[in-house]
Amino acid sequence: MKKLKKYRQIIQGLLTSHATNNDPNIECQLLFDKEQDHYQLLDLGWQGLTRVYAVYIHIDIKGEKIWIQHNMTEYDIGKELVEKGVPADDIILGLHPPYKRPYTNYGVA
Repeated sequence: MKKLKKYRQIIQGLLTSHATNNDPNIECQLLFDKEQDHYQLLDLGWQGLTRVYAVYIHIDIKGEKIWIQHNMTEYDIGKELVEKGVPADDIILGLHPPYKRPYTNYGVA
């Protein structure tokens, strides 16, 4: 339980550090579902006549492992998690197919 609490805090801090709002018409949202362990960073709003809805980062915790499900930023989220004290084996790159995961420096699930 201590491990999960630590991981939740790390993920929330990481997403918060990446939340920026450069356009008053676009809202940057942080979604933290602490019961089901789903965490997202997204933008929504309007740019002129174009609707903006984009999930930039999606992270889950499953089985005491951190799953990076989606990363549309230039940041290496896995590396940032490791720098914050998460063992690389506890990070799963869910955005990669299972056959590629053994070739990463992270867990394979």
